[in-house]
Formats: sequence, C-alpha cells, structure tokens
Amino acid sequence: MKVVVIGAQWGDEGKGKMVDYLADDAKVVVRYAGGANAGHTIVIGDQQYALHLVPSGILYPDKTVYLGMGMVIDPEALFNELQMLKDRGINWEGRVFISDRAHLVLPRYRELDKKRDAERKRPIGTTGRGIGTTYSMKSERDGIRLADLDWKEKIEDLEDADKEFLNKYSERLISMRVNLTAEMYKHRNDNILLEGAQGALLDLDTGTYPYVSSGMSCSAGAAIGAGIGPRSLDKILGVFKAYSTRVGNGPMPTEFCEETQSELYHYVRETGREYGVTTGRPRRCGYLDLVALRYACQTNSIDELVLTHLDIYDTLDEIEACVAYEIDGQKVVDFPTSIEALNKAKPVLQKFSGWKQSLKNCRLYDAMPKSARDYVDFIEKYCETPVGIISVGYERNDTFLRTKVW
Repeated sequence: MKVVVIGAQWGDEGKGKMVDYLADDAKVVVRYAGGANAGHTIVIGDQQYALHLVPSGILYPDKTVYLGMGMVIDPEALFNELQMLKDRGINWEGRVFISDRAHLVLPRYRELDKKRDAERKRPIGTTGRGIGTTYSMKSERDGIRLADLDWKEKIEDLEDADKEFLNKYSERLISMRVNLTAEMYKHRNDNILLEGAQGALLDLDTGTYPYVSSGMSCSAGAAIGAGIGPRSLDKILGVFKAYSTRVGNGPMPTEFCEETQSELYHYVRETGREYGVTTGRPRRCGYLDLVALRYACQTNSIDELVLTHLDIYDTLDEIEACVAYEIDGQKVVDFPTSIEALNKAKPVLQKFSGWKQSLKNCRLYDAMPKSARDYVDFIEKYCETPVGIISVGYERNDTFLRTKVW
C-alpha cells in the first residue's frame, strides 16, 4: 500500500510528526519534493529532531528511506544532517538512498536566490537556501543531477568553484544514488509512505502564485517524485492545524491583526511554538481558513484529513473559524486564484464554544469534550472530508487514529 502525506495549508502543519507516527507500519519512506528549506520536527520523549532533507522515517532503525527525484539536494546540508543523526545515535548508513534524478544545489545558488528576491518589486520571502534557483536551473535544463556526477563533459562545463564543491561530496553521493523507479517496483508489495514538503497552498501550480515554493507540494507530486504512476497511490492524507500559519510574504485572509488582536496572536504563536524550523522566523498566525482547506481537499483528492495542534485551543473560552470571504461586498466561498482578490478578502467567521480542558491525554474521539468534537464535526462537514487522525501534543504518542490508515 502507498500512502501520501501532504500539508493542506501553507506548510508547517506537522507533516514530520505524522510521517514519523505512521512510519512504524511502513517498510519504506520516500520524501518526494522540496529541499533544505523544509523543516520537519519530531519529538520523542525528551529528544527533539529537526530534519530538513532526510525523510522522517529515519528514526526507526528498520526503515529504508529515499530522497526522491522531485527533490533538490544541497550536499553540504545533507551530510551535516546525517552527521547530526549519527552523533545522536541514529545509525543511518545503508538505509538512506537518493534518486539519481534528483537535482543538486550548488553554493552560488544560495546567493542567487537572495539576490533575485531582493531585486523583485514584490519579494517572495525566500529562505535563501538556493531552492528556487535550483528548480529554475532544472526547468531551463541547465541543472545537475546525481546521475550526472560521472558525466565528465557535464562536470567540465561547470565553474571551477562548482567542481571543487562537488569533488568533496561526489564519491559519497554516488555510493547512495539509486534508480528510484526500479527500487519502488522492487517494493511494490510493501507499505510505502510518501512524504511531502511545504503545503498544498505553496504548490507551484495550485498555490497562491507567485508566493509559492518552486517544487510540487501537491499530492500529484508524490507519484512524479517517487518515480511511479498516479494509479499506484492508494491513500492521500492532508495535514492541517486547528488554526492557520504562514511564513514569508503572500496573502493570508484569516491572519490575526497584530494591533487589535495582539493577545490572541501572541498566545497562538507562543503556545504553538510557531517559529520556522529552518529559518527561526516567527510565523504569521490566523483563524482556521476552511475556504482554503476545502480547496486543498478538492485539488489534492484528500481521502482523510489529519488535525494537529488542536490542544492549542484548550484554554480559550471561544474559538472562531473562517467559513467564507467577503470581497468587494460579495460573499465568496470558493478559494480565489487572484492575489488581488485574496489580499482584499475579509474572513467571515463562525464562533465555536471552547472546551476549557486539556486534550493531552485523549486517545479516543468519544473521550474528547463535546465542544472539541463539535469543532471537528463542523470541519468534516464543511470540507466534505473525514478527519481520520487527531494530534493533541508534540510527542509521537500524542496522537490517535479514528480510522485505520494501512
């Protein structure tokens, strides 16, 4: 069985935790897109792991993980991350492989990324990790893949600094590269977990363009990035938080007003620890945007939603969620394509009673307070998509299933 886990908002929804949680029943985990701009946090007991390139399943000693062909990989960042894992007692050798079709990030791409964004009239808010430049080079057919490392003519065409950089890593990269399609066929009868990066609303085609990432963070990208056909995907899970966050520039119709809602804004940010894993930047926070979430379900064929950070609302008397936008005096319930329309959008909010008790120890849906269940039930009806998994804390076990995944 092949299960895809994607972010259903603007990233940072808790995908890493969910992949780690579900990986126990998988044999193989594939990260199919993105680069070191992603940050997936996993908490096990008193240990916290921040992963950027390596798939989250690596923390299980019996799992094999693959970096997919839709990824762009910074060799320096990758081997620093692998060394961090080794230093913390995670034996990864012989368990981490890279698609020979994945593209490589060169050091000068980082500076190009920053320069391009600084020169834009409307900056995107890039992480400056060279991701956009690498994907741009890929689409211009000037990029370099792992498969090209022993293509002498291709290497000779590179700048001297590029060749010097790659020389430090080529041997190790070549030892880890594989034909991913052949590997996936070999594992065709095994449970395979496919891990996305960023979120559906940051996808290059279906996201809030141009304020998007450069890779495919949609569910369709899982098939491409893993080197398989779309009919091989069995289930798609979309992870979302009980509220909305966004990092960087771009429209966010439900963002709290920092001037008039300062207390709520800072409560959600601090309680939810809403700071970027990769950059440390504070995340923008706002009401749960159900218009955007339903759009993510529709464009990604999400079978089940995964709700995280529900416990952040434990102490509030009342919570609100966005059920429509008001744009130029008109009520809008379909997510707009136009950035101008999204910038004008004002959230139409619906109120819900708070539950005023801790959800931390809940492991059954029926054990949750009625007001918490009412909130979840409304989300399901609005999005016409069931919530199959709920997370009520940061640790691996602060999670419970409502339906079987595998």
